[in-house]
Amino acid sequence: MTPIIPETPADYDKTRIIERPDGFYWQYRGTAEEFGPFATLVEAVEDMKYNADAAVEPGETLIEAEEELGISDWIDPDTGEPAEGSIPHIEEH
Repeated sequence: MTPIIPETPADYDKTRIIERPDGFYWQYRGTAEEFGPFATLVEAVEDMKYNADAAVEPGETLIEAEEELGISDWIDPDTGEPAEGSIPHIEEH
């Protein structure tokens, strides 16, 4: 029986880690923007993973991104702020 080895996705290798005397940096391949320095390799990788998960997907609308984060689309008509940012108020009758 031959083991089945899954293929590596084409978009697997989009980033790289760079070690310098002042710490670790990471960057997306093909760009000049670097993130860091980080004291350890682990910190650089964790930050890189966080940014990959938090990145906006191509074609994603603001509403879709807010829904993904759990932000309500309801705006308080009295304050003009999102539901999460406003202090609840009760109308007095």
